[in-house]
Amino acid sequence: MIELSAVRQEDRFDVARMHQWLSPLIDQSSAPEVEQFRSGASNLTYLLRYPNLELVLRRPPVGTKAISAHDMRREFLIQSRLKPAYGWVPQMIALCDDHSVLGSDFYVMERVVGQIFRRDVPQGLGADDVSVMAQRLISGLVQLHAVDSSLLSELNKGSGYVARQVAGWSERYRNALTDDVPKAHELIRWLDTNKPSDVGSCIIHGDWRIDNMVFDLQNKRLAGVLDWELATVGDPLMDLGSALAYWVDSDDDPAFASLRRQPSNVQGMPSRKEFVSSYLKLSNRQCDDFTFYEVFGLFRLAVIIQQIWARYRAGATTNPAFAGFGGAVNTLIDRAQALAL
Repeated sequence: MIELSAVRQEDRFDVARMHQWLSPLIDQSSAPEVEQFRSGASNLTYLLRYPNLELVLRRPPVGTKAISAHDMRREFLIQSRLKPAYGWVPQMIALCDDHSVLGSDFYVMERVVGQIFRRDVPQGLGADDVSVMAQRLISGLVQLHAVDSSLLSELNKGSGYVARQVAGWSERYRNALTDDVPKAHELIRWLDTNKPSDVGSCIIHGDWRIDNMVFDLQNKRLAGVLDWELATVGDPLMDLGSALAYWVDSDDDPAFASLRRQPSNVQGMPSRKEFVSSYLKLSNRQCDDFTFYEVFGLFRLAVIIQQIWARYRAGATTNPAFAGFGGAVNTLIDRAQALAL
């Protein structure tokens, strides 16, 4: 479920200054109580508690960042554009590009009310509820991929998406290497040699996981979709492959299973193969061999974690949640290589 805590020392900001900027937009006279969402390993997310209103603030982390990462203006634009066509996007309140407020761009949005599930589901959650989660997770992705991509036309770089992704994530990995993770030269060559042509172009989320969903299980529905920082216009099967990198089946090996951060292994959840099959059926897409997309998804996730691990090793962040990220990178690279080579 949702995990909130006091704001970490390194992630604190001037609440009074932020409220001074925000108050004309929300008609709240007193500054909010602020808590920090402990989940997430990239952008920083805070809950702003006003007497009769709850909002969410997103800002970049402190320290060295990848050039294209943590773009608050981009996140805000994507969600603002998508909201009318894809109602599960949170309602945006405002973007702040005045760095005198917090020292960086940030934005504020309405909090989506509902249930967010992390590594495990609470006791007593029934099989029907798990089935609703699984069905809404898959259908929600299918419906996103059916949204008119012209809404985000400036993010569409045209054909060659798969090739650009392989090249881009390979370069990011090389740039973030530390001495305790594999160089992965053979895996990178395999991805380049075996990359398929694009199968289509659509709006993709880039981080489609159970813990980025807000559920309203009482009404058997999906209430919201969060964390749009990796969204763009691209190949739908690449988005599906990235989603499956997080999906741990109940019979997976212990090393990979130790990385599980969502309840994908509980009875009633589909296996990875069933997830792919259901998606392809609902979307009327075809894929005879999903191996490349699964391998790429694992590699991409390894790169994301490695970028954070490099920051942690350099002392740019002291978040204790990152202490095991080096081992996670090794596990993901090993798994990707075992599938590919």
